Amino acid sequence: MEYNGLTALVTGAGSGIGRATARRLAAGGARVIVQDIAEDGAAATVAAIQADGGKAVACICTVADETALRGAVDRAGGTVAILVNNAGVPGYNAVLEAIDYEAYRRLFDVHVWGTIAATRAVLTGMKAARFGRIVNIASNRGQVGFEASSHYGAAKAAVTGLAKSWARELAPFGILVNAMAPGVVRTGMTLGYGEDSIAAEAELNLVKRWAEPEEMAEWIAFLVGPKGSYMTGQLLCPNGGDPIVGI
Repeated sequence: MEYNGLTALVTGAGSGIGRATARRLAAGGARVIVQDIAEDGAAATVAAIQADGGKAVACICTVADETALRGAVDRAGGTVAILVNNAGVPGYNAVLEAIDYEAYRRLFDVHVWGTIAATRAVLTGMKAARFGRIVNIASNRGQVGFEASSHYGAAKAAVTGLAKSWARELAPFGILVNAMAPGVVRTGMTLGYGEDSIAAEAELNLVKRWAEPEEMAEWIAFLVGPKGSYMTGQLLCPNGGDPIVGI
C-alpha cells in the first residue's frame, strides 16, 4: 500500500494507459481523481476501482479546463500528491500539407496546455505539503520525430521539455517531475490507426510486440512511488528498443 493516504489525479483516465494507471495507484492505496472528457469511460474506471475495493471519483471535463480541474482537486480535499499528465489525442497520420490549424490547436491544447493546466491545478497543495510526484506522458515519436503527424511529435516533445524545466523549478518544494515516452501500446487510441498499423509498428522494436497499458502503469507507479524518490527531470523510455537513444 505504497500510496496509502495519498490522492492522485490521473488525466485521460477513462481508457488505455490512464485507466490502467488509475487502477494501479488505487490498488496501492491512493484515492484517485479520474479525469476524462468521456463520461462513460471515466465512470467505467471509477466502477472498476471501486469493485476492487479502492477509492475513486470522476472529473468530467476537458483537461485544458483549469477551473474545472481546480474544482475537482478542491472537492478531493485540496491536496493532490500524485499527478499523471496522461490525457492525449491522436494526430491521425497527417503529412505536413494536410495539417490544418484546428488539428494543430487541438493537439497542443490537450497535450501541452492540458499538461500545464492540470499541473497548475495541483501545484498549490503540493507546494504547501512540500511533496509531489508528477509524470508527463510523452512518446517515442517526440524523441526521434515522426514522418506523419509532425504536430503530434512536436506536442509530445513539448511535454518532455515541460517536465525537465519543472524538475528544476519545483525541486526546492520537494516535487519530483519526470516524463515517460512509451513505444507502441495497444489502447483504444492506437487502435484508431487500425490493427495492421499497430502490428507494423510493433515489428520496428527489438522485442517484436506491442505493450499493454498495464505495463506502462507499472513504470508510472515506480516513478511516483518510494522507489522513484531519487529520480527527477528524467525521461523514462519503456519502448521495446524503439528507439534506442543515448546522451
